[in-house]
Amino acid sequence: QVQLVESGGGLVQAGGSLRLSCAASGRTFSNYAMGWFRQAPGKGREFVAGISVSTSTYYTDSVKGRFTISRDNAKNTVFLQMNSLKPEDTAVYYCAARIGVVATKSADFGSWGQGTQVTVSS
Repeated sequence: QVQLVESGGGLVQAGGSLRLSCAASGRTFSNYAMGWFRQAPGKGREFVAGISVSTSTYYTDSVKGRFTISRDNAKNTVFLQMNSLKPEDTAVYYCAARIGVVATKSADFGSWGQGTQVTVSS
């Protein structure tokens, strides 16, 4: 399994931006499809964005045009740039990794970070 550590969360006003990072270690990062999920209080874990080994990207509809996922294989890191943040984006954001293609179900990912809190005030 690859080990994942997220960073970059915080408190931001609506309309603001944050950049989340997820540092990976333990295995060949470039072999993993990566995903970002989020979980708001009282809700299930939701797919936000994914990036394949070949850097194809996927987004849930609610973040399209506002969030951008990218990866730097030389730094073993995946990023989530979040712009035009809304209060409904408030959640704990998790980074996840899996061998194979990008998936949108949390059960399909075998490695998870500890999460980073993002709070958007109105």
